[in-house]
Formats: sequence, structure tokens, C-alpha cells
Amino acid sequence: MWINFFKLRLFCCLLAVLMVVVLVINVTQVEYLDHETVSATFIDSSGQFVSSQMTRISRNPYCGYEHQTLSSRERTEEDSLLAALQWQVPDVGPVPFVKSTDPSSSYFVILNSAAFFKVGSQLEVLVHVQDFQRKPKKYGGDYLQARIHSPKLQAGAVGRVVDYQNGFYKVFFTLLWPGKVKVSISLVHPTEGIRVLQRLQEEKPHRVYFKSLFRSGRISETTECNVCLPGSLPLCNFTDVYTGEPWFCFKPKKLPCSSRINHFKGGYLKGLLTAAETAFFQSGVNIKMPINSSGPDWVTVIPRRIKDLVEFNLGSPKNVGPFLAVDQKHNILLKYRCHGPPIRFTTVFSNELHYVANELNGIVGGKNTVVAIAIWSHFSTFPLEVYIRRLRNIRRAVVQLLDRSPKTVIVIRTANAQELGPEVSLFNSDWYNFQLDTILRKMFSGVGVYLVDAWEMTLAHYLPHKLHPDEVIVKNQLDMFLSFVCPLET
Repeated sequence: MWINFFKLRLFCCLLAVLMVVVLVINVTQVEYLDHETVSATFIDSSGQFVSSQMTRISRNPYCGYEHQTLSSRERTEEDSLLAALQWQVPDVGPVPFVKSTDPSSSYFVILNSAAFFKVGSQLEVLVHVQDFQRKPKKYGGDYLQARIHSPKLQAGAVGRVVDYQNGFYKVFFTLLWPGKVKVSISLVHPTEGIRVLQRLQEEKPHRVYFKSLFRSGRISETTECNVCLPGSLPLCNFTDVYTGEPWFCFKPKKLPCSSRINHFKGGYLKGLLTAAETAFFQSGVNIKMPINSSGPDWVTVIPRRIKDLVEFNLGSPKNVGPFLAVDQKHNILLKYRCHGPPIRFTTVFSNELHYVANELNGIVGGKNTVVAIAIWSHFSTFPLEVYIRRLRNIRRAVVQLLDRSPKTVIVIRTANAQELGPEVSLFNSDWYNFQLDTILRKMFSGVGVYLVDAWEMTLAHYLPHKLHPDEVIVKNQLDMFLSFVCPLET
């Protein structure tokens, strides 16, 4: 009996020891797995995003425009904006170059050219596009720009283009001045080129890449930076604390994230197009080429400087700022600085990278305060959600500024048309900027800001399109800006 009892106790002890061993192994595994999960999802105190490479899990790094938290109202607005910008490009499969839009064989007709026009009348123009075999196209999706102008008067205006999705387009103009008015229609990109631009917008948001220099003592490293970085290397997280605007750099191998000292443009990716796609982007063939009229292309229709402004030389690099000027006679203080990343200027010191929303939150405002904002060009290579997010933060700051200081004047300059070539089209196409311009107008509609319509002012002007317009166009924009600042009645 005692022998059996002793055997039972021994068996129970061995079972208990076995259970303890199993428990310790399980706890160890759980702690290991928990450590792996934390490594994959958390950002450490130095600002480093701990990469999934350390967890042996293959997944993409954090992309700010894909993983932002939106309220139901913000989500509805974003969906509405993206829906409004859906470009109607038919799914016709691969199209050979000879069947793409040929501006030289396309033409336009002034529908009511024999009518008697008064100032304020509407002019209608019909555009018919054909391919390089001089055959009519059966689908739409081309990006056209249209204007009326009178070089002698140096006057111009933009037309509204309607795509009938069958190779025909109608353009509507409002005649705003008397005299001889000439009509000009241009093909910016054919439908087939637009399809390529859409692909690049979705698949290659990093085709313009940026870099930052990290330095500590004699050690320095340069790494690539962007809103979203491919691969699975450790990242430094420079997301703005207030706005949540995402920005990341690959972590230096030997230096901490806190040693970052500047930001600069790295360059442009090459080899983005296939041989067949390259044919849709040819200067002098199908990029910003005129479409001629099959009949008459015209109809007949019955400054002041701030002289005392003195600039203070702060030693700031051109385009970057900050800049400061003072007019003591009229009690005017003028300040300028560039917006936060992404910016494609020359090298910028990290502590000069200020976000527009943060700057607005630091302004008291009032009837003697005027704020001018221009932000669009450097966002042309990113998915539209990136720009929507940036504008949403700026709009929130604008609304708060107007709430606390309703008499503050806020003026926003829209995008403008620019010169295009085969390579520039892939990064700064007017089609990309037209989308950004549309988003800006919709998001600030009803907010209580003024717009300087640089888009129409450059499209309507007789001078060639440039990223940085000629002086006469800039003067027109400044005159319009000052009309908001100093209305005639005051």
C-alpha cells in the first residue's frame, strides 16, 4: 500500500514539473511573438519606424495617404472629390500610335460664326479629333485646352470643354470684350497618353524622390525620403505632430533619426515608359499642339507699384525663404516662406520646413492681416489623397483663423499651365495640375477665401505657358490679389 502511495506521489510531482516546463515555454513564445508584433507596428522614441524586416513579415511600410484616419464627413468629401475627377478614358485595350489622336489632322469649327455678337454673348466651337490615319476617332478622353484672345488688346479668356465621348468636343466661351476675337484650341495630351499618366499616378508615386542629410560630428549619411518609401528597411518618422502630415526617411546606418539637418530633391526616376508608350509623348507631335480651324478662327464682337517697399536680406536661398520686406511709409510688413515637404527646391534646412497649417495657427489675424497661399506644383506626382490631406489641414487652420479673426483676408493662388515636353509630362503635366486645381477649388468653396485664378489667366494669355509665368502675367495676378486687399471703395 505504501509503495503504491509513493508511486502516486512521484507521478503527481513529475506531472507538475512537466506542466511548469510547458507553461514556461509557452510564456516565452508569447513574449517573443508579442515582441515581434510591437517591432512591426510601433515607432520608437527616436522617431524610427521599426521595419517589418525585423519581424520576418513581408509587408509594405506605412504610407500616409493610404492609412489616414478620416471622419465620416471627411471620407464623404474625399470620395466626392475623387469621383468628380474621374477622367472618362474608355477601356479600348492597347492602341497603336497611328490610331491615337493626331492634332494636325483634327480640326474645329465655330458653330455660329455668322452671328452678331455682343459683349457677354456665348460662342460655341465644335472640335472633331482624328487619328494619324486621318480617320475619325470614336471615343473621347483627350485633354484639350481652349482660349479666346485679342493680341492687340492683350486680352484673353478660357473656354469650357465638354467631352461627348465619341470623338467630338464642344467648347463654350463667354465674349468679354469688343473687337476681333481669335479662337485657339490645343491638344495637351491624347487619350492614349492620359491612360499612361493615370498608370504612373497610381503605380509610381515615388517617381520624384527626395533626400535628407544626417550629420553628427564627423559622421554624415544621406538617405532617401518621401511620403511613402518602398521596401522594408528601418525608417525615420518625421510626421508632423500637429497636422499628422506624413514624411519618412530611410534610417541612417550609423546615426539616429534626430541628426537630420536638411531636405532636398533627389531626382526623377528614369525608364518609366515602354517603347510603345513613349510614342504618345512627343514634342511637336502630340504634346500641347494646336488644332487648326476648318474655317474662320475668329469672330467680331460689338498699375500701381508699392514703391517704398524695402527688402531685408536674410541670406535665404532663392525660392526657399524666409524673406522679409518692410514699407515703413504705409506701415506694411511682408513675410514669405516655402511650404513643408515635398518641395523640389534646392537644399532646405530641416528647421525651415514649416507646414502651412502650422504657420496659420501662429497668426493672430485681423483687418490689417492678409495671408496669401500657393500650394500645388510639388504634389503633381503623388496620389490625389496626399494633396487632399494637405489641403484639409490647411482648410481647418483657415477656418480657425477666420473664426477668431473674421476680418482677416485670405487669398489662394490656383495652379497655372506650363510648358510640357515628353519627360516633363510624366511629372508636371497640366493634366495632373488640372486635377489639383479642381480639388483646391472644391475644397475651399464657401470657406470665405479669395482666389487668384492663375489657371485661367495663363490659359487665356497669348504668351507661352511657363511654370513660372512671364512678368506681365505675374503683374495681372498681383493686381487681382491687391484688388482683394485694397478694394476700390476703401
